[in-house]
Amino acid sequence: MSIDQASWEAAVRHLYEDAYAFIATGPRTHEDWRADVLAVMERAVPDPRGWAGLDDTADDPERAARPAFPFRPPPPADPFRPLTPVDIGERLREIDRTSAQNLLLALTDDGCTLRNLERFTESPEELQDLARTLLARYGSTFTCHTNVTVGAPGNGTLDFGASHWSYSPMTFYWEDSGLVVVSDTEVGLFWNFAAY
Repeated sequence: MSIDQASWEAAVRHLYEDAYAFIATGPRTHEDWRADVLAVMERAVPDPRGWAGLDDTADDPERAARPAFPFRPPPPADPFRPLTPVDIGERLREIDRTSAQNLLLALTDDGCTLRNLERFTESPEELQDLARTLLARYGSTFTCHTNVTVGAPGNGTLDFGASHWSYSPMTFYWEDSGLVVVSDTEVGLFWNFAAY
């Protein structure tokens, strides 16, 4: 699937317009991709293509003391201690591409559920096309990682038909769920925060 800036940015805006979200991509410059994820969390690197994402926490005053805010070290760590690549790796697990595609749709609102799609006028297949558009940016040899567990953990598949989900907290907010996409040249973050 070929992808261009206009279609990718339109998909981001449409899917996440009602979410409290952080959508950003940075360059992949380290063998350990977790270091690149940290740079994106800290807003230390620009999008390598100049494409627009979303950062609903951009103006939060907490960013002055913690560049990665709202992302944080795991409890019970000092909240002022900077995040490390190890922190990130401990809270993420790899998932398959179909699960990543569904997760992108579940992240469109709070609760990390595909019931969030009920507010859209598009068909499920049209929404899946938008999720595929987002993933197409990263080529054909990317991996996907999340802090979310839906259904049985451990097999790389998220079961959105399951009655419950859990997550490894990555932020200061009450609830957060996200996806990290890692290619040979880029790392993308798609995160939803429940800030209440």
